[in-house]
Amino acid sequence: MRTLMLAALDGDAAAYRTLLAELGKHLRPYFTRRLTPAFASHAEDLVQETLLAIHTRRMTYDRNRPFTAWLHAIAHHKFVDHVRRQSIRLTVPLEDDAPILAHDDNADALARRDLTTVLDTIPPRTSDLIRRTRIEGASVAEAAAAHGITETAAKVSIHRGLKSLAARFSGGSKP
Repeated sequence: MRTLMLAALDGDAAAYRTLLAELGKHLRPYFTRRLTPAFASHAEDLVQETLLAIHTRRMTYDRNRPFTAWLHAIAHHKFVDHVRRQSIRLTVPLEDDAPILAHDDNADALARRDLTTVLDTIPPRTSDLIRRTRIEGASVAEAAAAHGITETAAKVSIHRGLKSLAARFSGGSKP
């Protein structure tokens, strides 16, 4: 096909007609294999779009490069454009958003249970400090005051607890 393309670029009209016919034979199965059965009838449209693109962009072909790579790049772009045009974007009217945006209490309950299970693996005071500061949003000073310890001691306890959890749940063996 490269030889036909080079001859066509040099002005050989017969070579150009032959090239387009050969490309059609090559492109039909190329697109048919990539299309779902529901869109198989679009293969011929894609062949025609690709042939048109080749015709309008034939002067961009670099004679020193493989022809099939150039051809497949154009065919691939035409296929991607087709898929984008055919994609179905589901939309939901705003008045129907309640079921989609409904709060899933079951997921929250499972997350709370998992969190409790994880925090139960570290000392109770450390667990409570982490829960107060990282989950409930209390300041370190407030959490430290609730346990009658200094802010520095609370920070150290939180840091060590989180480090222990990270080691335990990332495959580390630290208890």
